[in-house]
Amino acid sequence: MAKYEEVKNGVIFPAGEKNEAYAHYFVGQSYLKTLIADPKVSVGVGNVTFEPGCRNNWHIHRAGFQLLLVTGGEGWYQEEGKPAQLLKAGDVIVTHDGVKHWHGAAKDSWFEHIAITAGTPEWFEPVTDEEYNKLK
Repeated sequence: MAKYEEVKNGVIFPAGEKNEAYAHYFVGQSYLKTLIADPKVSVGVGNVTFEPGCRNNWHIHRAGFQLLLVTGGEGWYQEEGKPAQLLKAGDVIVTHDGVKHWHGAAKDSWFEHIAITAGTPEWFEPVTDEEYNKLK
């Protein structure tokens, strides 16, 4: 059994539906529950849940930023040119405008974070299995 399997049931916020709209930017299955999508508010807020081993592609937020509030499980965050950081519930990540990065679940754990995002994402290549499997 994967660690933190209770995350898939939505510990704080619901896990949401399968993240079909962004599936081509992920390796593995993720789920998305939009929490705030108000056109009068300049940020989007969503609960993103990752199955074990799921991660998003490298990406940049243009003319904006991304804040990640980790609410469950174990996962990874990495900025280009820096070592990956293991994340657990309670961790907070600030990604500034134009910083290439990725985030996702550990191999053996469900993972969940609230993403607060401004600007426009620019998506790049997937995190390869070779890169990902080196993480310990």
